[in-house]
Amino acid sequence: MKITLINTTDAGGGAPAACMRLLKALLLKGQDARMTVQQKKTEHPKVTPVANSFWTRLIAKYHFYRERVPFMLLLSADKSVNFAFSTAKVGTDITDVEDIQDADILHLHWTNQGFQSTRNLTALTRMGKPVVWTLHDMWAFTGGCHYAGECDHFKHSCGHCWMLKYSYAKDLSYKGWRRKMHLFSDPSLITFVTCSNWLANEARKSSLLKGYRIEAIPNPIDTDLFSPKDVAVNRAKWKIPADKKIILFGAANIMDRRKGIIYLVEALELLKPLYNENIEIVIFGKNKAFDMELLPFKVHEVGLIDSETDIAELYSLSDVYVTPAIEDNLPNTVMEALACGTPVVAFDTGGLADMVDHQQNGYLAEFKSVADFAEGVKFVLNNPSADLSNNARQKVLQNFSNEVVAEKYLEVYRSLLN
Repeated sequence: MKITLINTTDAGGGAPAACMRLLKALLLKGQDARMTVQQKKTEHPKVTPVANSFWTRLIAKYHFYRERVPFMLLLSADKSVNFAFSTAKVGTDITDVEDIQDADILHLHWTNQGFQSTRNLTALTRMGKPVVWTLHDMWAFTGGCHYAGECDHFKHSCGHCWMLKYSYAKDLSYKGWRRKMHLFSDPSLITFVTCSNWLANEARKSSLLKGYRIEAIPNPIDTDLFSPKDVAVNRAKWKIPADKKIILFGAANIMDRRKGIIYLVEALELLKPLYNENIEIVIFGKNKAFDMELLPFKVHEVGLIDSETDIAELYSLSDVYVTPAIEDNLPNTVMEALACGTPVVAFDTGGLADMVDHQQNGYLAEFKSVADFAEGVKFVLNNPSADLSNNARQKVLQNFSNEVVAEKYLEVYRSLLN
């Protein structure tokens, strides 16, 4: 069975990381798997870029700016949603690429930012090959937004989009929804997979995906790489005090409105009188504007971390990983933390409940309740027994390992080929 995964790139965010992990998991199962991307950032031999020359890289960059700049300058309601909406009006035809032509299964992942337009996606799904599409967010079944927030227009026909400066019945979101009506005109052509049960339920509510097969399969993770490390050794390496309670927070971009850092600030304010100087914070990820002085405890900001070995060390040296996200699917950071035996505190939203078992391997706080989020951090810090840590690790081993997830995908592939 020849499987070709398709993603915009192979590193630099949650979806690329998840797609790359699935590629590795399938290879470990002895499958003939490969990955087609627009831009290659790793050295993996099974990843092939479409933009592989000066001219094709220039075209790819042009497509990126052609999609993003008009939206950012003219169409977005404000800066917070500049990258939260994708029109997919431009892209590259990859139907003639060798790995696409030779594949028995085409497996789409995240293809935005100028890689695949809705027209390109339509062409791929009409090649006569079984197509699996793993959804890492809501984009496939909305008029253009990646997460709808409290909006439910995707259940009908979009329009009146809150992310747009010019919002009306037949606005940009409605036009995007209409283009996808053609893409999704035949439920026999695509099988959808969502990374969480929450996203599967949202997809089933959508007007665009009625009649389609929708499965929920989580992302895989390397449980040898992401495993508990020596706390004392790694605190010394990262210059983190051995006698402090360490709270870890991170994201690709910590200022992303979905990641909810403002809720973390308010929760830490509630904890300050209780813990005084006994807590310190470690934060990783891109930060262009957030003032760390707003946090009431000492902060160790380590910036972007490219090495998975390094990030595993940060999880392992921490007492708790916190994610105050208000919209998320199945964040890799939570799975990574649990695999390293680090309990997680999160809001009960999106796919978080698929990973965090309340008061068993972490704490699921009431949605947007700062007080309950603070209670969750207290619960973990005040229960330093090995049970939370062991439960966290076991949750991942039983549900998210390479072996478990790869086999679930192989079952889907076989069902389509049969």
